Amino acid sequence: MSDQTAAAARPRVLFIVSRAHQLTMRDGTLHTTGYWAEELLVPYHAFTQAGYDVEFATPVGLEPQADPRSLSAHDDAELRRIVDLQNPLVLDDVEGEEYAAVFVPGGHAPLEDLATDKVAGDLITAALAAGKPVGAVCHGPAALLAARRADGTPAVAGYRLTSFTDEEEKQGGLAPNMRYLLQDELVALGADFVEGPPFQSHTETDRNLHTGQNPQSSAQIAADMLAALEK
Repeated sequence: MSDQTAAAARPRVLFIVSRAHQLTMRDGTLHTTGYWAEELLVPYHAFTQAGYDVEFATPVGLEPQADPRSLSAHDDAELRRIVDLQNPLVLDDVEGEEYAAVFVPGGHAPLEDLATDKVAGDLITAALAAGKPVGAVCHGPAALLAARRADGTPAVAGYRLTSFTDEEEKQGGLAPNMRYLLQDELVALGADFVEGPPFQSHTETDRNLHTGQNPQSSAQIAADMLAALEK
């Protein structure tokens, strides 16, 4: 088998990444945001080191931006080396059946765009229905808000999951001025929300849905998804 053929045969994981770089607050002000570097880099390295190719897609096909609060000089240099991240796919053009798994990193950015993105929601719904591992960490589960079955019911209704919690938002200082809190929205959809201690690693796996609570959960959610992929 040629190197080119071997590369083509590698299983692929789709990272759906928010393109938003500002979060609209309750009072109309804009809060600078983006994806959280750790939540993208740690799973990216875990998947690629395990033999998976990672492809990125954003709602408009433009390069996503990292939340500057999440960036160290080392992280910034690492992100610049990921060429595909600088030239992501357009979400509308993605063929979900071509991927072994779907993953959504957080940062507050998904609250601004992925939470209402039907294309992202449909890709997640289809992957869940197909039994493929679907993962999201921190605010990445905001993309689950747009995931609906054909009958209109929430795709995550009845699933045990987690995300960045109301308590963590309060401790972070943004909660009073946020338009909505992710934990509350997921509970309203009928999800069985499980809250761990603030800012400690905590993941939940229910069937093929894998969720992580915060940046500290980035390594564990990648491990959870890889374990599912290897079954």
